[in-house]
Amino acid sequence: MDQLLSAHVATNLYWFGRHLQRIESTLIDVLELFDVVIDSDRGAGKRYFSHLEIELAYDSASQFLNSALFGEHPSNLRLLMRNARENAITCRAHIGVDAFGEAIRLQKLFELNAKKDRVDYRFIGEALSLINEIWGIMSRGLVRKTSDHFLRLGKLVEKVDLHLRLGRDGNESAVYLRNILITAQHIAPEAELAISETDGEANLEAINHLIGCLVAE
Repeated sequence: MDQLLSAHVATNLYWFGRHLQRIESTLIDVLELFDVVIDSDRGAGKRYFSHLEIELAYDSASQFLNSALFGEHPSNLRLLMRNARENAITCRAHIGVDAFGEAIRLQKLFELNAKKDRVDYRFIGEALSLINEIWGIMSRGLVRKTSDHFLRLGKLVEKVDLHLRLGRDGNESAVYLRNILITAQHIAPEAELAISETDGEANLEAINHLIGCLVAE
């Protein structure tokens, strides 16, 4: 590739993609669960987060929203967005001024809403709109660079990780795994990924090994 990246920058590009995808996926799922908790199944949110090894406590739909988004657990979106902002600061020269500016706006939006006693569900729509704007800005251009591929790897790996942890459709995970390999081969044509059809943990280990090799090159 004609673009050289340090291991530190490549790692932060990868994790920026992962953190932003995790935030986007969580927002979409929580918004869907919010309606379910209101209408038919109050325990749906607890079951969802149990797959992430999080014991979520709430007594109402509004409490679910607050706990799911900003509760004291590893999926707290305020903390994830802070991490994404630090990633963006490190690799801002490679994500562009516009995407960096939108990432800072998004982080401020999370900080503001995390301080509220009651989160308005409409905040989720605003946050998703900003995330879509960031993805759109970074997908501009006809030629993909090494930095673009590391960002895409982060997105794809996070999707696989969540699919496996949530026990979702295995066929979709298989598609993500193949796309991870294709994307990796844009960075290193000789890249390989041993994909298991039955062992999700083995796939995650293989992905982590692959990413480590790509960053070290």
